[in-house]
This record gives sequence, structure tokens and C-alpha cells, in this order.
Amino acid sequence: MNRRRFVVTAGLAALAMATPGRAQSRLFRWTGTALGAEASIVLAADDVRRIEAVFTTTSAEIGRLERVFSLWRPGSALAMLNRDGVLRRPQSELVDLLSLCTALHHATAGTFDPTVQPLWLLRASEATNGRPAGVAALRTARSRTGFARVEFDDDVIRFARPGMALTLNGVAQGYIADAIAALLRAQGFANVLINAGEFAAAGGHPQGRPWRIETTMPAEGGPPFAWHVTDGAVATSAATLAGQVGGFCHIIDPRSGEASARQAQVSVRGPSAAIADGLSTAFILLDVREIAATLASFPGYAAVAWGFDGAMSRFGV
Repeated sequence: MNRRRFVVTAGLAALAMATPGRAQSRLFRWTGTALGAEASIVLAADDVRRIEAVFTTTSAEIGRLERVFSLWRPGSALAMLNRDGVLRRPQSELVDLLSLCTALHHATAGTFDPTVQPLWLLRASEATNGRPAGVAALRTARSRTGFARVEFDDDVIRFARPGMALTLNGVAQGYIADAIAALLRAQGFANVLINAGEFAAAGGHPQGRPWRIETTMPAEGGPPFAWHVTDGAVATSAATLAGQVGGFCHIIDPRSGEASARQAQVSVRGPSAAIADGLSTAFILLDVREIAATLASFPGYAAVAWGFDGAMSRFGV
């Protein structure tokens, strides 16, 4: 079930646009999935013959990155690391993303921590069973967390303690969005909008305006907010998964081991979808003053947060 709740209004139907002195361009859309979330690619092109090959290439690249980052595919690099506690000759993308996680971990004073997976599994079990797991189980799960206990370089990734596990669900979709946007930009597409669970835009809408990405909260009833994005990214995290037992908050605070959200939903805009993704995840656990202080370390980024009462707070907007 997708943790994000948003609506995109970007003129996504295939559209012919006549521009004086230029060939006619059209918007084309591919749809699929990325790490279990609905995904789409929208791009403007003059040469219709390229589209099928381009979408085949980008779809294959999304699939390749899923085989690195997926938490639930048994043969993915991440699944093998979680199973064995060590991964030799890791893919460069996994090392790159762990380096980014290190920066986010330090910048958020430990609030962003991919080693929360044992705690997440414990809290999910509690929500499913309808009863607390107990003090001993919580102590064991907490002993298996701590990003400082993840050792990695280009040759090997290793957990310092048995039973540790990573989840990259709070950052990998943004990373994939960035990667696909860069791939299409390198192939000469100047106007692209990627949705891989998080959004990345190369250029703007070919009609000469930014892409419009509207974030809404239908369940909580908070006011919508529209980002207008050119050459940038938007990531959104929500505290709960609709339909979960007991309103289970899936974003766990690594400092306490509790599912203790301070915000109902947070949306972040900035140059990198991966960074925006990680920040939006961490900001769910922070109050508005902590969000403002953290965001000050990320020039070019802005955020909007909705409290559980539906009130909206803006940061750098």
C-alpha cells in the first residue's frame, strides 16, 4: 500500500503543440511500477519513432534498480544483505545511496535511520496481532538498529551485529526518480516529469510553464498545496498507511523505537528527489521548529507540513 497521498495535475494526456519554427511536439506517457508504487514517465518528443525504444530502456533501468533496492524481492541486493548480514562487491548505486543515507542521518541528528527495519517489523506485528510485543522484544529489536553499525565501502557492506536489516523505502524511490530523469536528460529530452513514487523533473512543461504537482490530504482534510517545479523534485511522506490495523504509523522513530509521528504529512521540494525523499521521511518525526532548523542546512529546499489537526506549516515557500 502506498504511503503517499497526492494528485498530479500536469496536462499529462498526449498533446500536440505547434511552435513557430519548430517541429510539432507531443507529450507521451509511460505507466508502470517502481518499488511497489505506481510510476509514470511523461516526456515531450518531436520524433515519435524514438518513444517505444526510450520507454523500453527506462522501464528496464527501473527494473534493474529495483533489483538493487527492493526490500521484498528475494534476489535483490538489499534482500541478500539483510539475509546474510554482508554483501560483497555491492552495486555502485547501493554504495552511493548508503553514502547519501549517512549524510541524511547526520543532518537529521539520527532521525533518518535506515536500520529501523527490525523495529518496523516489530511494530507491524503488533498492529496486525492487536497486542504489544513486550519489553524484551522491543529491547532486542532496538539492539539491532543504529546506522553507525553499518560498515560499507566499494568492496563490501557489512552489519556489525546479527539480526540487523536495512529499509531504503524512505529514500530509494527518490533516488530512482533522479536516476531516470538524468538518463532521459542525457538522451536529449529537455522536458520530462518522472513519478517513481517521488517526482523528479528535467526542464518544465513544454508549453513554457512549470510542472504542477499538487499534494492533498483527503483522509485528514488538510488544505491542498501545489508545487510548481522546473528542473527539480518533490517528495511526500504521510504518517499512516490507510487500512492498517490501529492506524499504524509506518515511520518509526529510531531514537525511541516508537511509531511517534509529529506530522501527518510532509512534502519537500528541492534539486534532488532522493534528498527530498529522505527529508520528508525524517520530518514526519520532527516538530515544526526542528524541521525549520534542519532545512536550513539544505539550501534550495522547501517544505510544507500538515499537522494531525490539518493545519499547514510552510518552510522556505
